[in-house]
Amino acid sequence: MQSTMYYTIMPDGTVKQLNPFTGTEVWAVAGRRGRPVVNEAPARSKPLEVHHPEDHCSFCATRYFETPPEKSRLVITNNRWERLDNLPAEKYFDTTAQFRRTGNMFEIVTLDYWRKNYAYKITSSRQRWKEEYLASAAGLKHITDILQYKLRNEGRTEEQIDKMPLADKFALADAFFGGAHEMIIAKRHFRDGAQTEADLFSSGDLSEEEHFWYFKLTIDAIQDIVLSNRYVRYISVYQNWLRPAGASFDHLHKQLVALDEWGASIENQITMVREDPNVFNAVGANFAAHHNLVFAENDHAFAYIGIGHRYPTIEIYSRSRAGRPHEHSDEEIRGISNLVRAIHAAMGGGISCNEEWYYTPFDAVYKMPWHVLIKWRINVPAGFEGGTSIFINPMTPIELRDQMVPRLYRLRDEGRISWLSIAEECRVDPNPLKYYLK
Repeated sequence: MQSTMYYTIMPDGTVKQLNPFTGTEVWAVAGRRGRPVVNEAPARSKPLEVHHPEDHCSFCATRYFETPPEKSRLVITNNRWERLDNLPAEKYFDTTAQFRRTGNMFEIVTLDYWRKNYAYKITSSRQRWKEEYLASAAGLKHITDILQYKLRNEGRTEEQIDKMPLADKFALADAFFGGAHEMIIAKRHFRDGAQTEADLFSSGDLSEEEHFWYFKLTIDAIQDIVLSNRYVRYISVYQNWLRPAGASFDHLHKQLVALDEWGASIENQITMVREDPNVFNAVGANFAAHHNLVFAENDHAFAYIGIGHRYPTIEIYSRSRAGRPHEHSDEEIRGISNLVRAIHAAMGGGISCNEEWYYTPFDAVYKMPWHVLIKWRINVPAGFEGGTSIFINPMTPIELRDQMVPRLYRLRDEGRISWLSIAEECRVDPNPLKYYLK
């Protein structure tokens, strides 16, 4: 029996794991690991009726007015990427957005939360943008239409909506302009050559340049939210891909939710860093290397299989000394972006997953490294887990590693990902994370 405090391989093949950062207990039990993980379209996928331009959901390029006003969009002009902020409604279709940053119509942490708990007021620039937006006929119609939609979905009757004073309705629109739950929406719905409704456009279908700008716009949004709301202590950044992972639309997008606290997981990790500044190397990177779980790296990031997660999980860490995404250089952002994209491309778009970002909170004195977890939502915790707090993961860490490695080799051979070291090529240097250095 191979055994450590966090990782035990039993004689029958059962792998017992304890996540060193969360304490989550997980077993990968022999006999329950046979579930295939494939990227092919389900047999019952409906043939796709191709639309040019796409109009399949409210996030598609012909339906800009079905989301709240855009805080920013990225366009390509003369082969250069350009960010356009606070576009007037009349100009929405003058350019094609590669990515769009909008408020979330149905916030998790609402603008009212910030108002009632902190007497928060939206900034003067946001207020001015709202007034200018509503002063145009197209802007007024846009806001009126999405308010109607929002109120109906919140259970209001048409009669109640009609009787609602106009000033009250437009007060609700403050959240569209100054709220702190946002989305970063990609352009495409289906990939090139799509044949069925399962051929969705995923993170792995973005080019490396597109994925870098997807990250950049997300990081820009993090900075802007913090500058606009002084009560924000942390911003949860995540991507839900496909319905089993919690996606409302099967259209590629990230979400950002501002919080006035760190959350228990971040609190615990910062406590660990305070007690041992090298903890993310000691029980993270070094531990993974010693157990042959590091499987991909480039100059600025590396990836390994995480242990002690409810779902099969890949962890991608930035090597930077910086602890927050916006403190990274473009070269460092590109490095972690390229590796995250390579992982998504190797997985394929058929695996439902969550992409979660973790980093040093804005008001933290102690640093933790920026890292991204990609969790495969291929299993459903049930009664056994609820009664024991032991979670059954359908794949061992080694099995997940061995699924990823050949896919990455194939992508590299085909020239679909930029240079990275794979499997035995990885240097596996001791203490590769440099976040603890000044």
